[in-house]
Amino acid sequence: MKSLWWEPESHLAANRSDGFKNRTDCFNSTQSTVLKGLEFGGVPDVLLINFVVFVFLLIVFTIIRKRFWDYGRLALVADDDGFTGSSRRRYGRMSSTGSNREEPDYDTVCKRMSLKMRINDEKIKAKCGMDAIHYLSYERHLIYLLLILTVLSIGVILPVNMTGGLLNIDKQKFGETTIGNLKKGNNLLWLHTVFAVIYLILTALLLRRHVSQMKGMRREIARNTLFVCSLPKDATEEDVKTHFVEAYPSCQVCAVTLAYNVTKLMYLDKESASYRKKGERVFISPRMCGYLCCCASCVKVSQVDAIEHYRAKERLLLEEVRQEAEMVPQYPLGIAFVTLQTEAMAKLILKDFNAVKCGTMSSCCGAQRQPSSKSQSLKVNKWRVGFAPYTRNVYWENLSVQGVSWYARYVSLNVLLFILLTLFTTPTIIINTMDKFNVTKPINALNSPIISQFFPTFLLWAFSALLPTIVYYSTLGEAHWSRSSEQLSMMRKLYFFLLFMVLLLPSLGLTRCVFLPGQGAFFVNYVIAAALVGSAMELLRLPGLLLYIIRLMIARSAAERKYVKEKQAYEFEYGAMYGWILCLFTVILAYSIICPVIVPFGLLYMVLKYLVDRYNLCFVYLSARLDRQVHLEAVNQALGAPIICLMWLYFFSVLRIGFWAPTSLFTLVILCITIIISLSYTCFGFFKYLSPFNYMVSIFLCVSSTLLFLCHPSQSVLTVFALSLRSTRRTRIQQRAWTTTLRYCICSLKFPQHN
Repeated sequence: MKSLWWEPESHLAANRSDGFKNRTDCFNSTQSTVLKGLEFGGVPDVLLINFVVFVFLLIVFTIIRKRFWDYGRLALVADDDGFTGSSRRRYGRMSSTGSNREEPDYDTVCKRMSLKMRINDEKIKAKCGMDAIHYLSYERHLIYLLLILTVLSIGVILPVNMTGGLLNIDKQKFGETTIGNLKKGNNLLWLHTVFAVIYLILTALLLRRHVSQMKGMRREIARNTLFVCSLPKDATEEDVKTHFVEAYPSCQVCAVTLAYNVTKLMYLDKESASYRKKGERVFISPRMCGYLCCCASCVKVSQVDAIEHYRAKERLLLEEVRQEAEMVPQYPLGIAFVTLQTEAMAKLILKDFNAVKCGTMSSCCGAQRQPSSKSQSLKVNKWRVGFAPYTRNVYWENLSVQGVSWYARYVSLNVLLFILLTLFTTPTIIINTMDKFNVTKPINALNSPIISQFFPTFLLWAFSALLPTIVYYSTLGEAHWSRSSEQLSMMRKLYFFLLFMVLLLPSLGLTRCVFLPGQGAFFVNYVIAAALVGSAMELLRLPGLLLYIIRLMIARSAAERKYVKEKQAYEFEYGAMYGWILCLFTVILAYSIICPVIVPFGLLYMVLKYLVDRYNLCFVYLSARLDRQVHLEAVNQALGAPIICLMWLYFFSVLRIGFWAPTSLFTLVILCITIIISLSYTCFGFFKYLSPFNYMVSIFLCVSSTLLFLCHPSQSVLTVFALSLRSTRRTRIQQRAWTTTLRYCICSLKFPQHN
């Protein structure tokens, strides 16, 4: 079965020699009603409508902040209850210890906005953490990139597109700005491919600069704790510590902690913490919506003493907590946290566990680990070792979900999500195919930009805005062990699904009239809606506000209402935000050459997104702490945007002038080279984790902390040298460092210094 991309229609094949010159039926009003030829593709009308909606939403935001000022504010300044578990998740998190409890009261939005513009990165780092700095730096670099692309697209590509005269159709001025306006055989088509390569290089350079700045920043905490999986269930802390002490004598083990199944215990502790409140003695109705109950007869019958009611519930829960805590040691998970004295020691052990032995029989099955008297009983060869995530980053209740059950849950949830995605994208498919069935003829006479441009783009934005919520809850159901892995999964899925919904599906079915000017206007209008309406909606946070109102309504007493207000703040969802930005950035870059008018509106979107995120990070969300891998993954995915731009140019060239045309072949070669380089970089990024060079640290740091142990006067120099060579497998560079250090050690032993 031939692909639709390559199967020409009969009348299209007959006119192939004329290229697109005689294909004015693509823009004939009798053939299209939804994408009908409006003035400049309806962009001015859609821009005006979205701007009015943007101003209206800002006014609503100001009113809400005046009337409901405690919404989220009490949670940012609430005292920490001492529970720092996974209940900090969305729609049910605890207050953060990192929140500023002495935050001044900014009574107006204008004061907050002016303060936000004056706050520097150091204050943001102290208030929101290092992840906020990485995230805002990522957005700034995308703004710089889009600023350069705006100058190139509007200053060079747009005038080149307008030199053609293929789409000089009445009222279809937008088509003159697209690449479709150039005739077949026009030498200026080479310029578009060259600029696509330039865009790729600029994207890589700016993102590389962002990565270099990110890696140049010092980590907030030292990574001196290892996360060990696949331990035997009967392993003890003493056995694990004995293994590390004997196998790695140069490394000092500070603590070993085994993990247990505490899912139910954490739930009970969370429930009991909610009842530990003090207040005056009042009478309440202990049922849902009891605080708002206005029926006097019902209230008199069901009223109980509030303090006695909550104390009774607290006693029951504390008893359940005590019983569950006694049973926890009976359910080990085969997971241990091993804390070393320094980060260099942790990297040294991690290098040994993840290095691949080449040139031996064990290269396929994995290298043998350093032996000890406990190696056989602990089954060290089956261990999986990595850096332990930050304590607040671990979802302790999810550690019990392992093995086949975790993978079954992961696969089933994502299959259901894909089916739901198909339902979400159905309106987009209908909008792009309804003209073929003449179902829109009744509205043909309307010719309104609201129906033809604003409504389709707003509908697509609404469905794409709802998708992150669905992806979020599906990711929660996957039961990830750490917040970083959860955010990585959320970012990857959201980026894929949004790209599939927003970019790929609306671009399908365009083989007969490839890259319609109306279709280009569709994406321009979508970016406008995302920039204006989307940014205002992020300020409003209407879903969170509605849930906040519902939780207040179902509260049983004033104490529970206060608890709801104090627990309303959420942590910033970096994964969802990265996925959303990557989707819009990919759409902008994919059409930056085909339809250069989209780039200035993309710059507008990124600037507004940066300002809104900066405000929300400082005054709305709690600080979150993630691994750098989340931010690095966002950089890798952003590099796919210029590749999609090259693919779009290649498809256009093939469908316009043929596969064997010089422009098509040149674009294909550039595209293949780019894809090969990208895949090689991605594979190298995955496999370098197995390389010892990935854990190359200053060996002198490790020696400085263990020099007294190695160079004890009671040991001979040969014993020290043999012990140092036996402790780990080292590269030549590391052996030279050890040799230099041992020479210094020998000199120190021969010529002791006297003060």
